[in-house]
Amino acid sequence: MEKGEKANKKKGDEQEVLMPSAAAPKHSMLDTIDSPEDLRRLEIPELVELAEEIRERIISVVSRTGGHLAPSLGTVELAIALHYVFNTPVDKIVWDVGHQAYAHKLLTGRRGAFGSLRQYKGISGFLRRDESPYDVFGAGHSSTSISAALGIASARDLKGESYHVVAVIGDGAMGAGLAFEGLNNAGASGRDLIVVLNDNQMSISPNVGALARYFTDIITSQPYKKLKADIWELTGLLPRGAGRVRKAIREIDTSIKSLIVPGAFFEKIGFRYIGPIDGHNLSHLIRILRSVKEISGPVLVHVHTVKGKGYHLAEADASRFHGLDAFDKETGRSKTRETAPSCSEVFGKALTEFARKRQDIVAITAAMAKGTGLNLFAEQFPHRFFDVGIAEQHAVTFAAGLAVGGYKPVVAIYSTFLQRAFDQIIHDVALQKLPVVFAIDRGGLVGEDGPTHHGSFDLSFLRQIPNMVVMAPADEPELRGMLKLALDYQNGPIALRYPRGAVRGLDPGEQIKPLRVGRAVVLRQGKDAVILAIGSVVWPSLEAAQLLQKYSVGVVNMRFVKPLDKALLRRIYRNGLRIITVEENVLEGGFGSAVMEFYEQNGMSDVKLKRLGIPDRFIEHGPRKILLRKIGLDAEGIAKSVRKLLQQETRVV
Repeated sequence: MEKGEKANKKKGDEQEVLMPSAAAPKHSMLDTIDSPEDLRRLEIPELVELAEEIRERIISVVSRTGGHLAPSLGTVELAIALHYVFNTPVDKIVWDVGHQAYAHKLLTGRRGAFGSLRQYKGISGFLRRDESPYDVFGAGHSSTSISAALGIASARDLKGESYHVVAVIGDGAMGAGLAFEGLNNAGASGRDLIVVLNDNQMSISPNVGALARYFTDIITSQPYKKLKADIWELTGLLPRGAGRVRKAIREIDTSIKSLIVPGAFFEKIGFRYIGPIDGHNLSHLIRILRSVKEISGPVLVHVHTVKGKGYHLAEADASRFHGLDAFDKETGRSKTRETAPSCSEVFGKALTEFARKRQDIVAITAAMAKGTGLNLFAEQFPHRFFDVGIAEQHAVTFAAGLAVGGYKPVVAIYSTFLQRAFDQIIHDVALQKLPVVFAIDRGGLVGEDGPTHHGSFDLSFLRQIPNMVVMAPADEPELRGMLKLALDYQNGPIALRYPRGAVRGLDPGEQIKPLRVGRAVVLRQGKDAVILAIGSVVWPSLEAAQLLQKYSVGVVNMRFVKPLDKALLRRIYRNGLRIITVEENVLEGGFGSAVMEFYEQNGMSDVKLKRLGIPDRFIEHGPRKILLRKIGLDAEGIAKSVRKLLQQETRVV
């Protein structure tokens, strides 16, 4: 444990909260900020000093807790300026995603708790309405802020209230369909709404120069706005041709602006475009935002920032420092011990290996090449790799088109993000029985990123889809085997889901054991009960059976959620065994439900069966081991549930 750091531990409860250390100076500027009201008392030079202290605090805490470092370092001045100019929380700031909002958290009463960031029972790494009144809209997935902000602005207008609504969205998130839908509706609505486009990667406009700043100053100045309003009023008094004159003026205005700034698109859909603005120049940013407050209707403010600003390692490698575990501040090296390859790495390596032998294999992801392990594939087969950006719906339908064209598309997306493409999986892939492979990463609980990122629902929402095969490997060698099976399968879509990190740390080896669709494997025989387990909980279930020395408990690696091994399930029923199903998925509609439905549909509804899985609630953030223990899905928890079931019986079969 680091010097000055306190770890709160309750007896019998692994709380493991990293509380803030005394890292900051006693008389720091940041320590005087308990709310945005305190912030608004400062002068501009003091705000500049505050920005540096905020960066230091973010780096210090994230180096211990892990988190999304580079995005939040890039929005420090933006967060300061927004809370300085707008009367929050009366005025509403809707942040997109949330991993760019660490400075926002520090400025809105969570300075003292910031050391517990992403820790069990600590504050979230994302936005949560139940955490602070300043977190206007919860966000963990991207591209939601414009739609949500427009809804809030519409509610304001319906009630006859008066306050500002600001949506903050990153340039990557702006590429998603939802963002464009929100923009289109907001522009057409004419409502007072400010959208801040945080441009830090795509370089929508790399030229944040003197001319652009000068032009921005002009179009937001009071004389310019008054002149434009006077001309508008004057042309309206013309007896004839007012419409044509106004149209000509508008076209001239737009044409001049489009020569200097890339705002023509936004202007065309109904937004007043302002920018680009240097997002790290506090005085200029504050001046522009103050002026924007006075503009009626939809306004888009284009702000250019540097991801990782103020920390040279993050600026140099923003991708690696986007989201990371605890690290050494001086070197940037991870503090996490080197472990076995993750399932993502095993998948990426295996897919690359198979692609060397098959020219029809193509890989698709949605802005997560490295996270899904596809970076190796991308390096070796750049023409067969497609990163479509934050656009999961498009990724799935794009894959369907590739399948129609004779290719074998592998769509690698985190479970939590694949939820966004549910309709496309049904309508564009399964209905047409196209042989698309879904490689579903981060299935189950992911840990510190919490409820917005847990992959709790995929077994449930996939198994209900006709023509779909759903499977989950118990370990790394089985993952390779399932991927090989999926690539060879031609009868429709097939999905394999696997957890974050390593399962057992096994060397997958070169030999792949052949698998058959819908066939389970018995790992341990039992006379009293049998555990039917799927995926990541297979080996904990085997360990649980070994803990139950008083009872004879069998364990089956079911491998497939759909289709089930029906012959095996009938044999278990005939033997009169108590059945416990175990899955790292919600109980509602998941693997256990599939087993129950099989018995009910086949006249065996008197079966003695208990289901274990993720309960019907959103699971908090924290270390994965702690979360699994809390919901009874570790070996001890599974053993406890089996023991309780067997003890309730009047006789042991």
